[in-house]
Amino acid sequence: MKIITLLLCLVISISSFAQNTKYFRHLRYNHISPFIEITGVHAIDSTTASKTSHYIFKFDTIGRIAEIINNHYHTEKVHPLASLGTYKVIFTYKENKEIRTFYDPNNRRITNDRNVYKEIYLTDNNNVKKQLNFYDLNDKPIESNWKIAEYKWQQTEKYIVEKRYNLQKELVNLSPYFEFGITGIIIDTNGVPQGHYNLNEKLEIIDNYYGTASYQDTYDNSGNHIKYTYHNKNNELVMNQWNYAIGEKIYDNLGNNVQLNLYDTKNKIVDARYIYSNVSITESPIATKKDSVEIKKISLGYLEALQQLKPELMDKVLNDNLNKITIGYDRNEMKQIGRATTKAQMIEFAKTWNKTGTRFPFNPENKIKILDIYNRIATIKLISDNWIEYLQLIKLDGNWEIMNLIWQYRDIKMYKE
Repeated sequence: MKIITLLLCLVISISSFAQNTKYFRHLRYNHISPFIEITGVHAIDSTTASKTSHYIFKFDTIGRIAEIINNHYHTEKVHPLASLGTYKVIFTYKENKEIRTFYDPNNRRITNDRNVYKEIYLTDNNNVKKQLNFYDLNDKPIESNWKIAEYKWQQTEKYIVEKRYNLQKELVNLSPYFEFGITGIIIDTNGVPQGHYNLNEKLEIIDNYYGTASYQDTYDNSGNHIKYTYHNKNNELVMNQWNYAIGEKIYDNLGNNVQLNLYDTKNKIVDARYIYSNVSITESPIATKKDSVEIKKISLGYLEALQQLKPELMDKVLNDNLNKITIGYDRNEMKQIGRATTKAQMIEFAKTWNKTGTRFPFNPENKIKILDIYNRIATIKLISDNWIEYLQLIKLDGNWEIMNLIWQYRDIKMYKE
C-alpha cells in the first residue's frame, strides 16, 4: 500500500511539473519599459525545444513565474529591454515584492543586461508594479548601465506614468541615447504595449529635442512586434533621430525576425536590412581563383621582403596586429616558451637581416601550399630553405593580410627534445 501511495505521489509530482513548465521559441519584444511583463511567444513542446533555441518558463502553484532558463542561442540583436541578458532568472515573491536574481549555467550570481545583480519590484495590493530598484551583489543600491537606480510608476486615467531616477534621486532620461524624461505608457487589456509618450510635469505630451513625442507599436496575433512608428505631439508621423519614421519587421513562420524595412513619413522606404541570425547560416562558396592568387602573392611577399630587403613590402603584407610566434627557450626558467615577434620588428628585419646576402641561398626555395580558404580567412603552409611556417590570413576591406604566423626551423636538430 505504501509503495502504491509513493508511486501515485510521484506520478502527481511529475504531472504537476509538466503542467508548470512551458517552452517558447522567443520572448515578446519590449522597447518600452521594464514595467511590461516578460512573456514567452511561439509556444513549443519539450521535444521540439530539445532540438532548437528556446526559453523555459517554470511557474509556481498559483501561476506566477518562478524561473526562466535562457536556451535562446540565436544571435540576432535584441533591444536591452527585450533580453534576459543571463542564463537563468529566479523569481521570488514576498509581501508586495517581486525579486529577480540572475545566474550563469554554473549557478553563480551574475549581472543581467542592465549590469545589475538583483532587481526588486514593489507592487500594490492588486499586484500592480509601482517601483523597481537595482542592487549589487551585496544588496546595495546601484545604477544600471543606463544610469538608472529606480523606476516609479503611477496609474492615471490615461497612462501608466513612468519616472526614472539615479542614485542622487535626480530624474533621468529613458536611455542614454533617447531623450524622453517623464513618460506615459499605454498597454492593452492583455498587457501588450501600444505606445510610449514623452510628457512634461503636467503630464502633457511634448516633443523632445528631435521633435519626437511618442513611438507607437503594433503586434500580430502570434505576439510578433511587427511595426513601430514615431510621432510628434500632434500625433503626426515624424522622422526620428535615426532618420526614419516607420519600422516594419518581417518574421518567418517560426517567429524569427528576418528583415527590417524603414520608411519616411510618406511611407517611402529609406532602408531595408536583412537581420542576421545563426538560425539560418549561408555557407561560403568555394574561393575564387583571384583570391587564391592574391593569397599566394601576399604569403610569398613576406619571404620576399626578408630575402630582398623590402621593408615596404613587409609593411604591406602584415596586419598591424600580427601575432608571430616560434619556439624559444627561457634560460632563467629553463624551459621552452613561445617567443613573439612584432610587425615593427619584422619591418626592421626586412631592412637589414639579409644585408650581406648570405642568409639565404642564391636561388632560395620558397614553396607554398594553400591548406584552406573560407570566405575571408585562409590557412597557408610555407616551406623555405630555413623554416616551416603556418600562416593565417584575413581579408579586410578587400585586401588579404597576414594576421597570425607560427614557425619553426626546418632542421629539427635545432631543438632539444
